Amino acid sequence: MKKIKAFIQVNYLAVLASFFLPILILAFAYYQQGIYYGSETTLLASDAFAQFSNFYASFNNMLHGKQDALYTWYGSLGLNYWALMSYYLNGIFTPIVFFFDNLHIPDAMYVITLLKFGCMGLSFWTFTYFTFKLPQWVKIGMSISYALMSYGIAYSPMIMWLDALVYLPLVILGIHRLMDEKKPGLLFISYLLLFLSNFYMAFMVGVFTFLYFFAKLCTNWVKYKKTIGFYLITSLLAGGASMITILPTIFDLSNNGEKLTEMTRLLTPDTGPWDMITKSMSLVYDTSKYEAAPFIYAGLVPLIFCLFYFVTKKTALRDKLIYGSLGLLLVVSVYIQPLNLFWHGLHSPNMFLFRFSFLVSFFILLFAGYGLEKMEKQELNQLVNIGIVLLGVFISAYLFSNKKRYDYLTRESLVVSVVFLLLYVGLAFVYYHNRYRKLLPLIFLVLVGAELTMNTQAMVAGVRKDWNYPKRELYSEYYRDIKTLTDETKRITPDFYRMANVDPISHNESFNYGYSGVSMFSSIRNRHSSSYMNQLGFRSTGTNLNIDYKNNTLLMDSLLGIKFNLGRQAPMKYGFTKIAHQGAYDLYENQYALPLGMLTDKEIYQKEAFHNQESLLNHLAGKKQALFSFKEPKEIAKENVIVQKEGDIVFLSEEKPSADKSMTWSVEVPADSQAYLNLLVEDSGAMRDAVAEVTVNGISRSADMQRTGQYYNLGYYEQAATVTVKVAFRGVPVIKMARPDTLILNTKVFKSTIEAAQKKGVEFKGTGRKLTTDVSLEKEQVLFTTIPYDKGWKAYVDGKVVPVKAVEEAFLAMHIPAGKHQVELVFLPQGFVLGASLFISCIALFSLFFWYTRKNRVLNREEHLDENNV
Repeated sequence: MKKIKAFIQVNYLAVLASFFLPILILAFAYYQQGIYYGSETTLLASDAFAQFSNFYASFNNMLHGKQDALYTWYGSLGLNYWALMSYYLNGIFTPIVFFFDNLHIPDAMYVITLLKFGCMGLSFWTFTYFTFKLPQWVKIGMSISYALMSYGIAYSPMIMWLDALVYLPLVILGIHRLMDEKKPGLLFISYLLLFLSNFYMAFMVGVFTFLYFFAKLCTNWVKYKKTIGFYLITSLLAGGASMITILPTIFDLSNNGEKLTEMTRLLTPDTGPWDMITKSMSLVYDTSKYEAAPFIYAGLVPLIFCLFYFVTKKTALRDKLIYGSLGLLLVVSVYIQPLNLFWHGLHSPNMFLFRFSFLVSFFILLFAGYGLEKMEKQELNQLVNIGIVLLGVFISAYLFSNKKRYDYLTRESLVVSVVFLLLYVGLAFVYYHNRYRKLLPLIFLVLVGAELTMNTQAMVAGVRKDWNYPKRELYSEYYRDIKTLTDETKRITPDFYRMANVDPISHNESFNYGYSGVSMFSSIRNRHSSSYMNQLGFRSTGTNLNIDYKNNTLLMDSLLGIKFNLGRQAPMKYGFTKIAHQGAYDLYENQYALPLGMLTDKEIYQKEAFHNQESLLNHLAGKKQALFSFKEPKEIAKENVIVQKEGDIVFLSEEKPSADKSMTWSVEVPADSQAYLNLLVEDSGAMRDAVAEVTVNGISRSADMQRTGQYYNLGYYEQAATVTVKVAFRGVPVIKMARPDTLILNTKVFKSTIEAAQKKGVEFKGTGRKLTTDVSLEKEQVLFTTIPYDKGWKAYVDGKVVPVKAVEEAFLAMHIPAGKHQVELVFLPQGFVLGASLFISCIALFSLFFWYTRKNRVLNREEHLDENNV
């Protein structure tokens, strides 16, 4: 305790500066964009709005006892929440949301983001304090440079990745302490926290630090060879302890069809020869979407002295080759596709490319520190030469790079980079000639602060241009309306049910408000159930990152037990009755929702026997009725559109660029019918931004054509009617889709079919990871559920385990024998018990190992003292 007190007394100003200066600079950059605590503009750019704000809200619900920690019903029918947390929510900063209500999650994320950047600065200062023999003001400057590296700011919307940047310096410091002092404690703790916080980024840091350990080992084999066992034991025990989250997640990803990306080429596409140069300059932001260059900028001072380390004669050639090879591997990994994929866990990233590039920034800062240690007055000429070379390279990049690819490299970036290079070289001259030494620390910190402030402003502005920082009202305007009506549904139906918002705020809002829905956008998902849902009319293609409730039929509302709809406008659905109103939203109850379970026969297990919603519902109801018929709509008007037809494919092209193009059709709808306009757009990159706004009976709704279902609701008609529907197409100049037709659902047949199915329904009680029900059967039957199949589920009949089977690899089912039985379903993530056992045992083993190493150090120290006394 005395050592800690003395440490704080000596270093408290540096500690405060390294923590608060990054926060103040970033907060200032945000403020310039109108973002501050409680501001109208939020920092919920990109996935921060659709994903993280809702996931943080769900974590808050869990902390307040409103949701289970292992399983959630609030993500696309049901989801392994333990796995979701391991990717998105397991950082030590996340529990801060406990002190906010869900309405103010944007403010919680603002606070957490700033705290993470402050801790990045503090962790790097801690690393420099114990690693480099440098003046305090240099260490502070380096810590600010690390915290405000371009990567961190540009990728800040991916808030869960920032934890890795906090732990990386501590892991490297832990390696140093283990190798030089045989103290494994810091390495174990930092590795464990890293692995627990985010397994994805932990993989990158783990690989890099493993390579760094062996690189350092090779620089002095005789001295360090005895630490190999220490490192392997410490890292393996930390990795073993982290299996409490990683192992269930690996099982979840593997069981749900997550596949590795095939290596089909040698070179990484959309990379250029000037990428690393341009991204080493100040104020350079291209994009965090596609065709981006890696973000590696960490300040010009670190770049200068990193290069100095590798050119000065004071650095041993062996060290240059060993550490240089590590740096070269990072650079080459940008251009060699197999290496690039390896750093990403052999899974190609979807935007936010080169996610390992923060390691390049850290590498530059690390060896800049070693370079600064070696810098002396007689080395000034070499420093000047480095500055001249950098000036020449920067100017060449500006003059000779491909203007089309490098259009983001501006004259302002060049001027700022050149000016600061000259200032830093000049400052070095003044310092090493012993002039103005009392003022130089302040001047240095002012210059570094100014450079990083300008770069941070440029990065934040770049994020805004790329993704836009949304207004708070987009998150909060309808929050109380939706929350009030959601709570009302729980009062009406305390047992299990599902609900959907036909006018949603975001894909993942069900996590936030606490209702079981269909829509979800997440990297942790049940791909098998989403793929089958795609066959049943919900859109979820490719890697199934998205599944959307919009634009499906009444059959799927019934099959999935969608008991309630929320909407700002009427859902126009047969069997849905308005029961409540709050603000801008109304609540509708579906009288034809089926329960979670259905009794059926063994035919339900037949592969691909029920590949569409009509055949599945008929089988569950024990019917063979035609529910749908098709009609061709009649074109009656068009505006700003050229129609071309090639067989069953229709092309809708603009007459005038950038203006809405619209088609108007009329549809003859018979009595007692629910009508849908079938608009199936081509599944290709060209149609990614295609949007259709459908207007019928004065009600308009928009949908992303490629991300939502194809059945656009035209309403329910008790009497025969001629319906006029207008569709405005936006987003792309040419719409390519199948020839439109009209899907007609006979509601009388639908009603009789649902009523037959309802007689076979099984209601479950419970929430969280346990559900129960009672059944009474005259003969053995199959209990089919719309619970997504997961190997973590176990079924008990009268307390005895029975096998759980998958229907189409998507839904959970089981055999139930004749008689009266109590059925219980319990979820425990596969691998959780083993992971928890490893967590406890590995921590216990490391405690013994730590005690053993500490005891040996004490004995060795005592023996050394005895020898000195003799």
